Amino acid sequence: MYNREFIKVASVTPKLRVANPKYNVEEMLRLLKDVRSSITVFPELGVTAYTCNDLFFQNSLLKDTKKAIRHLLDNNPYEGILVFGAPFQIDGILYNSAFIAKGKELLGIVPKFYLPNTQEFYEKRWFTSAFDIVKTTKMIRFLGQVVPFGSIVFKEEESNLSFGIEICEDMWAPISPGNLLALQGAQLILNLSASNEYLDKREVRKRTIVEHSRRNAGGYVYCSAGVNESTSETVFSGHNVIAQNGELLVETEHFSRESEIIYGDIDISQIAYKRKSNSSFRDSLNRHHFPTVEVDFTLNETDDYTFEKPFDKTPFVPKENPDEAFEKIAALQENALIKRIKHIGSDKIVIGISGGLDSTLALLIAVRVMDSLNRSRKDVLAVTMPALATSDRTKKQAHALGEKLGVTMREIDLNDHVNAHLDMIGHDGKTQDKAYENAQARARTMVLMNLANMHGGIVLGTGDMSEIALGWSTYNGDQMSMYNINAGIPKTLVRFMIQNYAYRKFGDTIKQTVEDVLDTPISPELLMGQATEDEIGSYEINDFIMHRFLRYGDDEDRIEWLISKAFSLSEETAADYVTKFFKRFYSQQFKRQASPDAPKILDVSLSPRADFRMPSDVDKREGE
Repeated sequence: MYNREFIKVASVTPKLRVANPKYNVEEMLRLLKDVRSSITVFPELGVTAYTCNDLFFQNSLLKDTKKAIRHLLDNNPYEGILVFGAPFQIDGILYNSAFIAKGKELLGIVPKFYLPNTQEFYEKRWFTSAFDIVKTTKMIRFLGQVVPFGSIVFKEEESNLSFGIEICEDMWAPISPGNLLALQGAQLILNLSASNEYLDKREVRKRTIVEHSRRNAGGYVYCSAGVNESTSETVFSGHNVIAQNGELLVETEHFSRESEIIYGDIDISQIAYKRKSNSSFRDSLNRHHFPTVEVDFTLNETDDYTFEKPFDKTPFVPKENPDEAFEKIAALQENALIKRIKHIGSDKIVIGISGGLDSTLALLIAVRVMDSLNRSRKDVLAVTMPALATSDRTKKQAHALGEKLGVTMREIDLNDHVNAHLDMIGHDGKTQDKAYENAQARARTMVLMNLANMHGGIVLGTGDMSEIALGWSTYNGDQMSMYNINAGIPKTLVRFMIQNYAYRKFGDTIKQTVEDVLDTPISPELLMGQATEDEIGSYEINDFIMHRFLRYGDDEDRIEWLISKAFSLSEETAADYVTKFFKRFYSQQFKRQASPDAPKILDVSLSPRADFRMPSDVDKREGE
């Protein structure tokens, strides 16, 4: 399956019989009838089995291997790219090789470079390294076909998909063929392996594969032999792994006696984006001489695409080791604030608290910082500033939280001040326009700034990364502060942090109040009954759009397709979400350009001084 630069790959450990190519190929053909991928990889020497030992010297086995490969190609039911391993003989010398086929055609044969010859491995007894022969042999004849031979980058011109091959031990070399093929343009590395098992080897192997995918800025498909290999001296487990850009996508190690297939979805667009944005990868290009052959192939695009796993709807929220993730994020935010207030000698931390999510997180961080510095929580000045549209619910929540935490609380009613200001500028005080809304937000910021000056303090900003992306703030209002502690935290992650702070750091003291805050509809409360998600849509969906755009560089059309699948949206609804997000995102850059300092928390941020730089006057409209 291939669609919109997603390609489904399969790693297959088949049931086999040692030194029985006919049986092994028949099993491969049986499996290939139902495989759902566009690239399928079988293990090293899978046609014969890896553990044939001195039988590799016997002409009978080599003749049977050649017949079996012919039978495989003549009867291949698979429409994708098929990769399998077998011994290959040139001038009486054996090479442990990978065969790459599409239909009946052999696209290439890739020999193994690094041959293990220590401990339980004696591969040099039977095979020869490819280092010398690839210098002189670029094409070979096999089964009536003229086939490219050596180090090959296979390229699909229409889709820009490309891949290279390495075999087992190649991966373990200090500089592997796969590393060099990646620098020659291969986005995927396919590894045919027969890696045996013993205690703790699985974890080492997995880390190695994932790290190769990170260093190569690409995908890695690893396929290994299984338990049906000879167990005379060692055992193989069928440990198959698929990884991309330093992330483990799927693995299996079931010691299965039956054939086993795993699938993974490789994002070719993400790989291309990472390579464009990774300066170290770009600087490595063309630095290492590694002659390769380029081979073109074609791949049929699938009308639809079914993903192996449901999409993570909240990709910014940690799923693996969430406790550790919370502690790390908390340490980043708290230490960032500690450094800032120590640097400027701040006597107070001044926060405007609304009873909503963002100010709650900022307040919890401020309290933790004072505790860490052995200072009184009274040095946190939490200010509620009810104005024209403040609800009793959020006001009560703000007071309850501040009182339970033991900070200094102050309430400053802004109604008269805002009305007087609106009257001063000639506003009727009734028309609920932008001036009506923003006058309240700017009044709050002015009060906080002046309080900070009075008390030798710092105004702690509360706006989160999702609001910054959408421009959901008032310029020179809540957009501004002396330090914005939440700027690196998307809204979905804000909820995660508040829950963990409440339950792990503060306990029953604030648990009920925090639950009330989490249950409160998100609102800036600049208009009566105002609900943020009614206007800009679900933060969960908007965060997903931001994740795909910032992390993977997806275009709008691809994001529409992805959110329709991830959230079961109609095409119309998905298109509306994407249109609204990017309209706001591009038009609101001027607010981000004037952002206060803020700590980076995730792998991406919207800081105009570091991670994301964009002109303020980008115009994506069509026509004049």
